[in-house]
Amino acid sequence: MGITNLSLFFVASIALILAPGPDSLYVLARGLGQGRRAGIIAALGSSSGLLAHTTLAALGLAVLLQTSEIAYTGVRVGGALYLIYLGIRALLSRERLAIGAASSQFSPQRMYLQGLLTNVLNPKVALFFIAFLPQFVDPHTPSFALSMLTLGLVFATLTVCYLTVVGLLSGALGRALLSRLRIARAIRWVSGAALIGLGLRLLIPERR
Repeated sequence: MGITNLSLFFVASIALILAPGPDSLYVLARGLGQGRRAGIIAALGSSSGLLAHTTLAALGLAVLLQTSEIAYTGVRVGGALYLIYLGIRALLSRERLAIGAASSQFSPQRMYLQGLLTNVLNPKVALFFIAFLPQFVDPHTPSFALSMLTLGLVFATLTVCYLTVVGLLSGALGRALLSRLRIARAIRWVSGAALIGLGLRLLIPERR
């Protein structure tokens, strides 16, 4: 397979996954706002986005995000605006936050797609994969792309396990708190503000 130092890859992956980031904060916000089922589905969506980034990195397409400022800026702004849009929708909602399947507004397909797009439209994740995965693959192996895909799948599996736990815990907390209307409103505002904050953070250009 051409994969080198697999144990080091596991250690590095777990350390990176446990560090707070946009995916974990997004899943936490969804779990708090709409219950544990929404948190789990958001976790699955976000983790699925990692597979897309892995595929792009393995095929060499993600290099475009490193070499083209226009491409990088376009994807970054698109992802940021999408997060801000979700946050504004949460802030403007006048309905009581829904819990799990009890909500008539809850759509598992839509929730999954939101989590997927939140991850796919984050160019920093693409840049991370193209910088991180090749360190554990022998560049001279003929199965370089397959090795990259394998490591990406492992990373995505570890991520979905962690994010599922986040979704479960946040959903349980949300279920206990949302019985009070004032707390429900506060959680809605916190969730919306968190999504907007993540979007604004992506809009801030960084030195690359």
